[in-house]
Amino acid sequence: MLDPVTFARDLIRCPSVTPEEGGALQLLQATLEDLGFECQRLLFTEDGTPDVDNLYARFGTNAPNFCFAGHTDVVPIGAQSEWTVDPFAAEVKDGVLFGRGAADMKGAIAAFVAAAQRFIDKETFNGSISFLITGDEEGPSINGTKKVLQWMEENGEQIDVCIVGEPTNPTELGEMVKIGRRGSMNSILTVKGTQGHVAYPHLADNAAHRLVKMLGALAAKPLDGGNDHFQASSLQITSIDIGNPTENVIPGEAEARFNIRFNDMHSSETLSTWIRETLDAVAEGTQYQLAIRVSGESFVFPPGELSGLITDACEKVVGQRPELSTTGGTSDARFIKDFCPVAEFGLISQTMHKVDERTLVDDINKLSEIYETILRGYFQ
Repeated sequence: MLDPVTFARDLIRCPSVTPEEGGALQLLQATLEDLGFECQRLLFTEDGTPDVDNLYARFGTNAPNFCFAGHTDVVPIGAQSEWTVDPFAAEVKDGVLFGRGAADMKGAIAAFVAAAQRFIDKETFNGSISFLITGDEEGPSINGTKKVLQWMEENGEQIDVCIVGEPTNPTELGEMVKIGRRGSMNSILTVKGTQGHVAYPHLADNAAHRLVKMLGALAAKPLDGGNDHFQASSLQITSIDIGNPTENVIPGEAEARFNIRFNDMHSSETLSTWIRETLDAVAEGTQYQLAIRVSGESFVFPPGELSGLITDACEKVVGQRPELSTTGGTSDARFIKDFCPVAEFGLISQTMHKVDERTLVDDINKLSEIYETILRGYFQ
């Protein structure tokens, strides 16, 4: 039997910083092929973005197809001098596994694989188990899961339900399952004015003043009050850049950036319309440019079969029923939700993307047991 902690350490030792494969997908493919999975390596490319390697693996040919999804790519380590361990050595100290990707999310991938192996070895079942693993989740997410799903659709590969192994638990294993996510959109607002001397404001048009007024209109009141499944939507101004190094020049251009995390009371289309209408209402002839980039739409799968399976498995293995939540950022579940019901459940999130990223060895073992219990419940 494959030991999930040993396999997690082997994966961490592969320096797969986005977009580098680092040997992680190769190791995962070889391991899954030894278990009887049929594997497809999928390299995708697009102008202006790095090529990215991905993996789709499937055991069985019948429906239903239970999919585990995730990513082997990791974020950069930052300043290595701040780490107390080698970030790619996968050291275990006092029952804690250290290393980049330990929590996000090589520990969960190892738990996936070990759970699938035990289940396949013990059970006779009518269906399939698959893995959708990308190397582009921590990057632009252009040549990863989204294109793998398109390839699957073109090749008749259908998944019926999916668990994404993102680290969802705030402080202890079994606390939280993500049944949806807020949408996210980023905007850049550039306002044009007329540069001039501060002593002669009548000869200029202060772009900074106009920008502040427009931003004030956007931030004047809450977008909504939230609902049963979501927190209130939030508009956050993240940058105001005048680019003016002097004190006696009225700026002729000013730029601001803002992000909206929105619930299912909105779509990116309705919010884009609202932004433009709000700006136009206070522009008073101001020339401005607005660029909007949508990272993902909001979605939620209300409590049902999948969340019930995860909840029951958590109660059986760790003795608590997790909260069903939509908090946090975005993940590749935003792509998978268009193909089948999806939920996210993985390790503890406290150290993801941080120096000395780590996870409890015991949590990897228990997570693998939870995944195996979910498989048994799904295929019974």
